[in-house]
Amino acid sequence: MSKTLIAAAAASLLLVGAASAQTAPAPAPAQDQAHAEHHAHPTIDSPIEALVNDPATKAVLEKHLPGMDKHPAYGQFKGMTLRQVAPYSQGAITDEKIAAIDADLKALPEA
Repeated sequence: MSKTLIAAAAASLLLVGAASAQTAPAPAPAQDQAHAEHHAHPTIDSPIEALVNDPATKAVLEKHLPGMDKHPAYGQFKGMTLRQVAPYSQGAITDEKIAAIDADLKALPEA
């Protein structure tokens, strides 16, 4: 008899959990998130290609790392972030440069 009682209690907990999940607030529609992201510039944590493809952020890159998108190996590192490429940059991309680029990116007005 106690097994029946435990099974009934477990079943009711499952039903309560399912009902709670159904009444939880729905997440923001993907369209709203996409719209918000569309107006934001890429960040220091974005792939280099994203920074190069946005005119405002490309200007910041050009200021600190001129010609990055013209580098012979651009196709190999464009999907990486500046922090990921730094160890392979032979000292061209330092923590200080990354911090300066980050500060300039954060100072950009929203698109």
